[in-house]
Amino acid sequence: MYSVGIIGDGYTAAELLRLIAGHDEMQAVAVTSTENIGRRVDLIYPHLRSFTDLTCTPTDLKVLQQQCDAVFLALPHGLSVPMVKELAGAGLKCVDLGADFRLKDVAVYEKYYETVHAAPEMLPDAAYGIPELYREQIKKSAIIANPGCFPTSAILPLAPLLQAGVIESRGIVVDSKSGVSGAGKGLQATSHFCEVNEGFKAYGVGTHRHGPEIAQELSFAAGVPVAMIFTPHLVPMNRGILSTCYAQLKKGVAPGRVREVLEDQYRDEFFVDILPPGVFPSTKWVYGSNMVQIGVYADDDSGQVMLVSALDNLCKGASGQAIQNLNLMLGIEETKGLRLAGVHP
Repeated sequence: MYSVGIIGDGYTAAELLRLIAGHDEMQAVAVTSTENIGRRVDLIYPHLRSFTDLTCTPTDLKVLQQQCDAVFLALPHGLSVPMVKELAGAGLKCVDLGADFRLKDVAVYEKYYETVHAAPEMLPDAAYGIPELYREQIKKSAIIANPGCFPTSAILPLAPLLQAGVIESRGIVVDSKSGVSGAGKGLQATSHFCEVNEGFKAYGVGTHRHGPEIAQELSFAAGVPVAMIFTPHLVPMNRGILSTCYAQLKKGVAPGRVREVLEDQYRDEFFVDILPPGVFPSTKWVYGSNMVQIGVYADDDSGQVMLVSALDNLCKGASGQAIQNLNLMLGIEETKGLRLAGVHP
């Protein structure tokens, strides 16, 4: 039984606790906080009653080193780096659910996150945590940059097609819709009920921090810089992401190759489901689960490709994928604790 700590007490921390409760080789032994020190976690999140009896404690890295084999960092950007440096240096496995290790170009990170990176020399050591694409690197790494929720929904359908040379590397459009929990637990006027309910809007147009993260990973897959547009939208629902990705077939490529490439890539992947022809996903189908479902359409006449993906932003888009990553790092069966997450009778 591996002992794990969670630094942070937001929605992703609560989701980690929910999933770890069903994991028979992993046990949560600590949840740290700044605002809820001394409060039981199940008083903050009553849905976790009977799942955990932990009380929030201050973030003491020396204590975590004594208690834990691994740590999840569920923190805002800019806070994880010094903690990861100390914890990883002490031999703990670290999965950062924030943004501090996702972007390999420190100048891009500092531009979009408006803060100085405290340890850019550590960036090459962090594996980007999409197991379906980077499994072997994840197994060998002590630091995982858990991907953003929007990037996961775009990279999984697009990266294999770029790597196979099936679609053009220019003119890619990623149009995404997210539930309100993606904004986190902190109070913001833009996520108040009266602002969100019965409304639907784009935000972060041209400036959203997940844009360069998507472009980075798609460019790695293509082997050349990718030109793309990413636009997120806020939908009045609690959780879930639906992304529609648009691309153009390369000349001479048959439309059927799109489905062939994706099915070949993900045939043996438990958490990526390429849906049958004519079927496109709903966020309800993946609610609470670590699944990504992808619908595929390629037009015979125009060569236009449309890929529709759905995932739960708190699970495969955050905490579920984090556990999937840690399973690999610890040598545990990759789907442990996640197979039945979100499955409804």
